[in-house]
Amino acid sequence: MYYFKRFIKKTLRYLLKPLSFIPAIAMTYIIFVLSAQDSAQSGHLSLEVSRYIVLLYNKLFVKGFSPERLQELVVYIHPYVRKGAHFTEYMLLAMSVSLPLYVYRIRGFGLTLIAGGLSLLYAVLDEYHQSFVAGRVADVHDIMIDGAGILVGVIIIRIICYIGRKTIFSWLVLDK
Repeated sequence: MYYFKRFIKKTLRYLLKPLSFIPAIAMTYIIFVLSAQDSAQSGHLSLEVSRYIVLLYNKLFVKGFSPERLQELVVYIHPYVRKGAHFTEYMLLAMSVSLPLYVYRIRGFGLTLIAGGLSLLYAVLDEYHQSFVAGRVADVHDIMIDGAGILVGVIIIRIICYIGRKTIFSWLVLDK
């Protein structure tokens, strides 16, 4: 059993650790592509998401709204969907940045500071990038929403990794 644990530990360390950065790279790419959309494309995408949410709500809860009422609801939730998208994409970015740092043994406040700082730097650069896209502007409020998502994302990873380290992965004796 000792040799099996040792083999698993070395395999995970040398094969999977570098691959842990792939989700972070993918998230930065997704955010960049979404930010490169002009205002018409971005607005259309978020409007379609809003429409989908309203139609799903109408169907799941059997509300039977009229088409006019559905359109009113779409228009009403559209700004919340846009801001929720900011929060969610940066929460996912922070989670995907935090996980590889955790794998490389950056823990505690250092993890929060480094992962949060890198993600927030990307949020600021992304808003700056948006200022060059037709019809888009850099908005400090968006950076604050992004920051809230980043904080939540880092906290989620810290909780998941702590619980996992104390329960699921304790048999591997990762800290020794």
